[in-house]
Amino acid sequence: MEYLEFELPIKELEDQLQKCRLIGEESEVDVTETCSQIENKLKQAKIDIYKNLSPWQRVQLSRHPNRPYTLDHIHAICGDTFLELHGDRNVKDDKAMIGGLGKIGDQSYMFIGQQKGYNTKTRQYRNFGMANPEGYRKALRLMKSAEKFGIPVVTLIDTPGAYPGLEAEERGQGEAIARNILEMTRLKVPIISIIIGEGASGGALGIGVGDKVLMLENSWYSVISPENCSSILWRSWEYKERAAEALKLTAKDAMKIKVIDGVIKEPLGGAHRDREKTFKAVSDAISKSYESLKNLSPKEMIESRMNKYLEMGVFKG
Repeated sequence: MEYLEFELPIKELEDQLQKCRLIGEESEVDVTETCSQIENKLKQAKIDIYKNLSPWQRVQLSRHPNRPYTLDHIHAICGDTFLELHGDRNVKDDKAMIGGLGKIGDQSYMFIGQQKGYNTKTRQYRNFGMANPEGYRKALRLMKSAEKFGIPVVTLIDTPGAYPGLEAEERGQGEAIARNILEMTRLKVPIISIIIGEGASGGALGIGVGDKVLMLENSWYSVISPENCSSILWRSWEYKERAAEALKLTAKDAMKIKVIDGVIKEPLGGAHRDREKTFKAVSDAISKSYESLKNLSPKEMIESRMNKYLEMGVFKG
């Protein structure tokens, strides 16, 4: 397990506990009471640290190398029922954007999401979770297929942003994202969007328009990353913590300003600390959201979806 800087007190106590248990196993000394004291300290330290996380610390947790990514969620939720679909029928298959059909119980869903890599090789293969225009066009193709067959759409968002390279701009990155936003507002099937890690900029919005938009507790959702915001405002990355505070990017803040519809609670310490519990929470949230949407007619659903977004940011005097 890798530890972030603010988690070091937990690491120290966990190391102490391990040593204490080892002494008990290798000698005849009774260490039960000592271990119990360390366990209590550890429990309290976790509560104290994780219940008072700053926005920047939540950003760090959302990027934790052990945090489950999109395919981890899909394989855990759908098991062997997931069938990945490829290509935008135009340029190529974007490995940063994945999608396919899968089942939760007896209900089929079209899953779409950004996928990051686990090591240097797979990060390059997945382009660090930054999709090109063909990725967004693939996502739209899959959404239209889902609409054709009356299958609800689930999008899992985890991206530092859409790929900003010259070739992406040449192939119409802005148009591809704008087209997705337009088409998603009028898609005739339920859309459930979940931010599972990073939800940055237009890269997130390109698959983020939904009837129900949810966030995992330690994810973030913002127009820009704290580092980039800091570099624009202060010409330095040193103020990223201040930027994270000002951007109101946490799940709690997004809920407060009504940008999202709900927060999915994570295990203490983050999604990576108890993956199975996280997967179950996400699966339950998808099923619950679908239950609340499945009886709406396409007309009612589209009207409700559009009204939700039209009301955002409107000032009433």
